[in-house]
Amino acid sequence: MNTLQEEALEEMKTAIHTWFDEQENRTDVESAVKRTTLQIGIFNEVTLDYRPGRSNVDSLNFGWDAADKKPTQASPFTREQVVHEVQPLLAEFVKKKLDKLVTSPLIDYRFTMQGSFASTDGTVELVVLETVNAEKKRQLLERIHSYIEQKLEQSSYPTKPLETFFLTRHLLDPQLFRELEVGKVIAIFDRIQELNKERTKALSEHRSNMIQALTDWAEDVFLPRYIEITRSEYRTNVYVIKPGAALENKDEQNQPIDLLLYGAVMILRYEPNYSKSRGQTYLELATQLGSSKAGRMLKEGSDSFSPEDVHMRHELAECKANDVFSLITVVIRKEEARAYELAISFILSLLRKGFPKSYKIKLKSSVREVLPVKGLAKSDTHRFFANALAYSELHPLLEEYARAAMQEYEWYVDAESEKSVMPGSYAIFGLGLSDERYFPLVEDYMALVDDEHQLAHDKFTAVFAETHGITERSAPALVACLRRSHDSLKLKIQPELESDDKLFILVQQIEALTDYEAERVLYPIWGKADKLAAWARKAQEPRKELLLRLLKATGKGL
Repeated sequence: MNTLQEEALEEMKTAIHTWFDEQENRTDVESAVKRTTLQIGIFNEVTLDYRPGRSNVDSLNFGWDAADKKPTQASPFTREQVVHEVQPLLAEFVKKKLDKLVTSPLIDYRFTMQGSFASTDGTVELVVLETVNAEKKRQLLERIHSYIEQKLEQSSYPTKPLETFFLTRHLLDPQLFRELEVGKVIAIFDRIQELNKERTKALSEHRSNMIQALTDWAEDVFLPRYIEITRSEYRTNVYVIKPGAALENKDEQNQPIDLLLYGAVMILRYEPNYSKSRGQTYLELATQLGSSKAGRMLKEGSDSFSPEDVHMRHELAECKANDVFSLITVVIRKEEARAYELAISFILSLLRKGFPKSYKIKLKSSVREVLPVKGLAKSDTHRFFANALAYSELHPLLEEYARAAMQEYEWYVDAESEKSVMPGSYAIFGLGLSDERYFPLVEDYMALVDDEHQLAHDKFTAVFAETHGITERSAPALVACLRRSHDSLKLKIQPELESDDKLFILVQQIEALTDYEAERVLYPIWGKADKLAAWARKAQEPRKELLLRLLKATGKGL
């Protein structure tokens, strides 16, 4: 090597040395691996990123294209030199570092250093070193088998999400389990969900960990056998089937393709709406690879539900559901309350059995009702619930549906983004406008609304205020709505608040809020606090005192 190349190699070694030194000086290593027996080390993969003058080692590598990582200086190495000269020298250097950490919890049972090198021929991606600690691997396998036997097979107690985080990744790790036992893995995943079904929040964490492990396995292990994957930081992955790629033993049970389909269904059922497209993509890829089961699932839905769950036929109405496309088709054959009761009950039953809450309705009906709220999406889902709300005897059932449907970060999927609403919205808007007995439902709904991504509830709030005004019963619900409002909302209720009695009702509600919440609630009525202060200065007692109390609630003064 010439002088420039030797300096460059030394720069890489310094980056590696610095990373190892930083990790060895950590004080949290022992405590980290003691959280669960299923973690035997912290790091299993790092990446050396060589760019002349700014080389570094990082434990995070998202697999994105390195095309935009242009070095500020020219590299002294050709591609051939990186592969045949630089890599062997660095591998030896890293191995010596690892030899000193054989028993350290810092390093996992396997360790890989990836390399991304600038060269005169462009970026070179390769593995610098890959090693397996046989003793740590043996210990970890013992711990995994012991955990499955004691905590899953022989126990009836809930488990910890952290344990699931590691277990799911271990079970899908081809370095630990060369032969993937698909049936056993699926059974273990199902068992974890069964043990934790009574703990809603924890169950969501368990499922999230399972889905991430399945996604990593699909993207890094299974799909690359058949598909070229182009990853990007800024867009979804691009998948291209390799020429001649075809599944082996595709008609036999418990094949790897079945695990991909299992993961796809979990994504469709439990992931937020913005992530569900990945599940559908996996089903489409599986179909292209020759899986008849995947094709059937795309056409009829997953096999997560019985035929009776997804198809209801009656002389008054017929309903069909496909969880893969999050679609419920409703045909109303006779326009009467019983027909809508059958349809609502069908949907409610599906939601309770795990049907995606972010769904849409395809409606065939001769009636075209809409809610008296301008700006809502003119969708079949909206029309279905508006039609049903016309029958007052169905209102209790619609409340039951709404409480089961509403969930933060879920959306009806047949509305454009600016008109998107949380599931249950149309039923709740109609019920809240129709009868004060549903005011508590409105409050509960507003507590869940994602006001960063939903605007439509402002339209409802304006109509709610106009319909019910300010009373002892309506004020809590109106304030709940205004706590989720946006600056664009303007309410025309100042004439009503000329009544000191009405103003007093509002004051009682506002004084229970934080300064920020109070200011947010009052803005659609009076605007900024200085405008409210101006009103207070002009007012006479006892109105002046009430306005000053509102101003004080916002943390402001005259």
